[in-house]
Amino acid sequence: MSAIYPNPISQLTCVACLFICLVASCQHQPPYRHTGDPIRGVNLVAPPRKPADTTLQALKALGGTWVAVVPYGFCRKDDPHFFWSGNRPPGERRGGQWWGETPEGVAETVQMARAQGLKVMLKPHVWMMGGSHLDLAFDKEADWQTFEADYRGYVLGHARLADSLKIDLFCITTELDKFALARPDFWKQLIIDVRKIYKGKLTYAANWDRYDKLPFWSQLDYIGVDAYFPLSDDKTPSVKAMVRGWKKPIAELATLSTTYQKPILFTEFGYRACDRTAEKPWESETDCQPNMEAQANAYTALYEAVGPQPWFAGGFVWKWFMLERHGPRERDMYSPQGKPAGKVLQRTWSK
Repeated sequence: MSAIYPNPISQLTCVACLFICLVASCQHQPPYRHTGDPIRGVNLVAPPRKPADTTLQALKALGGTWVAVVPYGFCRKDDPHFFWSGNRPPGERRGGQWWGETPEGVAETVQMARAQGLKVMLKPHVWMMGGSHLDLAFDKEADWQTFEADYRGYVLGHARLADSLKIDLFCITTELDKFALARPDFWKQLIIDVRKIYKGKLTYAANWDRYDKLPFWSQLDYIGVDAYFPLSDDKTPSVKAMVRGWKKPIAELATLSTTYQKPILFTEFGYRACDRTAEKPWESETDCQPNMEAQANAYTALYEAVGPQPWFAGGFVWKWFMLERHGPRERDMYSPQGKPAGKVLQRTWSK
């Protein structure tokens, strides 16, 4: 019998037709509509020492309903080892980690939140010394495997903690998008393994400029975005100007939500009380000329533009201090505490 070879042109035509059908199917999906209560949350700064048990009363009075507890782990640029409270460098004393980042501190912070009727997201985060966690990558396979073994222990350890504390939402990690794109199989399997341990809802905090490229949204309950979108380069941008600036991000977020039929959660959003706060909202180390009006306008514009979107599940402000005195560092300008931006949140959250 003579061999029958498939026609390559016909094969290509079939593949093209399949692709067109898939695209058409996505286009005909209805927009996703989130039906739950909006999350009105803040990212807590893990304190170095235990705060007063009443520390979160001010957030509750503002109308907040959630907190994100953020226990950091640490690495050094180009070093394939990762350290956290359960995996310390040789010779480091146990006291090296801040109270709020230890399992004991996390558990007590959760208790403080629940005493105020607040729900909790646990949100592990990487601090890279000598570089940015956004660019975490390795050239050698052996280094990747070393880091993945450590990082897997970090994430699964916090998944166990989240399950034992009955945490409401677990964010598996924050802004390791380059890592996720380079090693998708690791992340897909990690999510499967987290699901075996933790029975609650899952998300991942993706950076604003890469969230649409990540390969695992279908495995999660929320599409998590750290929403530092550039909106305006004005010194004191008006609400109207920033609402216009939101148009393109809103259209792109809506498309992704429709494609996956999932709500979008702003795992972080925030603006410094500085000139040009909406030009590069992610920058925390640049010079800051104080500008309370710019920050308040940015919060107002976000809730005016994004708040009514059917896919919007709410979000977590960056950031909120649990201690009354937290020092004069420039990055503290993100906090809305005691500023006009806090009044904006109170008006919005009390509706």
